[in-house]
Amino acid sequence: MAVLPSRPLNPSRLNTLVRKQPLYFGIPFVLLMVGASFGLTAFTQTKYDYRDKRVKQVTKEQELKLDHDRKKFDIREEYFRLSAQPEEDWDMKRVPRPKGTPEWGLPPPEPEAKPPATKS
Repeated sequence: MAVLPSRPLNPSRLNTLVRKQPLYFGIPFVLLMVGASFGLTAFTQTKYDYRDKRVKQVTKEQELKLDHDRKKFDIREEYFRLSAQPEEDWDMKRVPRPKGTPEWGLPPPEPEAKPPATKS
């Protein structure tokens, strides 16, 4: 069987140039990818800055209303308020048992008796 050559019959100038000097195609491609990466970071940063600005933007009326109703928090005051509440303000209620269950639940399983070991 005959082996066919790997070269085309009528190669184009671009094809021969890329085969002889691959850097003519490779360097501009790499520079384009790196430049596009830096360009896209600027657009992405702009997107996040806009989102932060939109979230943090509070009008003066909202700001005044937040400060107006706010009570200063003191941990000691909360402790004394909670300790002054009565502890016995709950009622004990029995939980209904499923049908067929004994009064105090299921008895624990008895351990199985091991057969005595015989020495030969």
